[in-house]
Amino acid sequence: MVRINRVYTKTGDDGTTGLVGGDRAPKDSPRIEAYGTVDELNAAVGLVMNALARSPGRARLEPLLKRVQNELFNLGAELATPDETRRARSPAVSERHVKRLEEELDELNDTLPELRSFVLPGGGEVSSFLHLARTICRRAERRVVTLRRSEPVGDHAVTYLNRLSDALFVFGRWAAAQDGAAEALWEPEKT
Repeated sequence: MVRINRVYTKTGDDGTTGLVGGDRAPKDSPRIEAYGTVDELNAAVGLVMNALARSPGRARLEPLLKRVQNELFNLGAELATPDETRRARSPAVSERHVKRLEEELDELNDTLPELRSFVLPGGGEVSSFLHLARTICRRAERRVVTLRRSEPVGDHAVTYLNRLSDALFVFGRWAAAQDGAAEALWEPEKT
């Protein structure tokens, strides 16, 4: 386990941060942008977890999202590890994580009415936070794609984030239904 006794070290005062393995990188590098956005996504999922305390969908979504938070932390650690040998020995997202998201996404989606338009973010507190998490997830995916152009990343990082953003969309729709909140649908302006 990791032991953290001090929160600040002052080593980042020069605009760099430490990576797993001891290397340092500028705080605005693609690698830091990628895992920093994954961290932001994890915080947004934390907001969902807090909002779930008042939702009838809590029993179904809470354990699922708790697992997702751990998977996101693993993905962040994977992205913070530039050395391929060291990364191979670290926790990482894999095909089984993607498949599990697909199964959960399909299970909940099968209970929802077919969409006839795009959904506008909203549909109650839990759904709104899930839509926020979805948009952050899409940004995290873009950051990892950018990183992958110049440096190696895990084989399943982009796929996992892509599937997670789909899952968060479906979870948001499902949460709105559980909470009895109407989904707002996009009504294109007619000219």
